[in-house]
Amino acid sequence: MADKEYNIQELVHRDVYVNDKKVGTIVGERHHPNEARVQSMRIQVESDVADEYMRKPAELAPLPKELVHSIQTDGTVKLSKSMRELQRRWRNTIRIDEKLYAPDEMLDRAVLDNQGREVGVITGMVKVKRTYKGFIVKTRLHAQKQYGIDENIRIPLTAFSRTRERLDEIVLSRTFDRVLQLPSYIAINDSNFDEE
Repeated sequence: MADKEYNIQELVHRDVYVNDKKVGTIVGERHHPNEARVQSMRIQVESDVADEYMRKPAELAPLPKELVHSIQTDGTVKLSKSMRELQRRWRNTIRIDEKLYAPDEMLDRAVLDNQGREVGVITGMVKVKRTYKGFIVKTRLHAQKQYGIDENIRIPLTAFSRTRERLDEIVLSRTFDRVLQLPSYIAINDSNFDEE
């Protein structure tokens, strides 16, 4: 656990180290009105670290706030855990547009189709064999009426193209009626879908 709580403004643009190994640079955190929900910061990962400690290298990844140990006298941030612990945390992430996100960074995000129409809000994750496969989305009333869908649906990760950090949104790669026709959407919403 961190020795003390640090404000994100104190940490942004600081280099992060585990012992003598530079992991990356803190670039910010999720913009969410409820600060208690924000448990991770965003870190620009060094390419050699990404190559060695990630299954598939990513430029941006989450850094759990609880791993921050202290700010050193030279201004760098020291982590309280080993690289193996950081690697373990990165395995429990969601990949959207070649960026890694912690599950807490996805909850409460608005889901929009590629035309900018809001479908709903992410309320949970769908996980199969320790791998995230999709999101549970609480749909908006207008979407339920327009598309004849339930209040809670599952949308596969493959249907998403990008996130909008400042607006706390995640955007589908196509219109929502096209998403409804995807084989992966049909499979993940099947009552026989095998979830953890």
